[in-house]
Amino acid sequence: MTDKDTRPDAADVVVLPCSGLDKEAGSASRELALRLQERGAALVCPVLYQRSPKRYEKPLSSGRLVVIDGCKTGCASKLAAERGLKLTDRLNVSEAARSRGVKPGKDPHLGAALEELLPSMVDELLEVRAPEDRAAAASELFAAPVEYREFGVDKFVFRVPVAGYFFNENDCWARVAGGRARVGVSDYVQQSASDMVFFEPPAVGAEVSIFDEVGSLETTKTALDIISPVSGKVVAVNAEVVEAPELINQDPYERGWAVELELTDFDSDRELLMDSAAYFEYLQGKAAREHEELYGG
Repeated sequence: MTDKDTRPDAADVVVLPCSGLDKEAGSASRELALRLQERGAALVCPVLYQRSPKRYEKPLSSGRLVVIDGCKTGCASKLAAERGLKLTDRLNVSEAARSRGVKPGKDPHLGAALEELLPSMVDELLEVRAPEDRAAAASELFAAPVEYREFGVDKFVFRVPVAGYFFNENDCWARVAGGRARVGVSDYVQQSASDMVFFEPPAVGAEVSIFDEVGSLETTKTALDIISPVSGKVVAVNAEVVEAPELINQDPYERGWAVELELTDFDSDRELLMDSAAYFEYLQGKAAREHEELYGG
């Protein structure tokens, strides 16, 4: 361990650990958070944050957010994504330990082997990462599994993610992670518009404001624009969707994303959007009304 006077400082860091203490990796996550707090970091309790998010508004708006997950469930990352928080860094304790030859146990006791790794993990989290490394961390969050709710109207069944997505009234979504957002169209859009046959993306580097067009789609029935729920700079286009637009029909919320943006003002954008739960309710009403207009009763 390096001398105390030369270790990186954590005064501008805000740490959000996982809430799981039933396994060793969860206990390690908590211990890492406490060690960062000793170095000056602000600690966000995940349980209290879910109950009373306003108490953490000040540190979260001014510090570098570090998320610590205990295992592959990624509960802290999911909470950050659900709240639209901008991450500076993320650490999965189980993955980091295995990469160093240590397998966390199934009981909550923090063993000596994993405890010996904690100082190096703390120092790793306090390093300022390059933009490409932050982008890689965001991509890792985008790869996290998505849970869905669904409802039916007549013969149609519509899916909406349980959390981590934000929607506008154009039925376009933004999945936010690490200061970036992937944007696409909802399951409702892809079912209503029929088979996707062409996707025309925007130019990488284009500056986009909320509700601007970020690409256009052609289907066997119609043409439509993708209306961005967020403001930012286009940093990536989904080449898979350019080559195979039908991915939007097959997997609209994950593999069928259209573009990726570097966010510029998500705090303001979020006030104009619906989270996953609100959109689920909104879409239930919209789908029922449109079905009644088309078919009656």
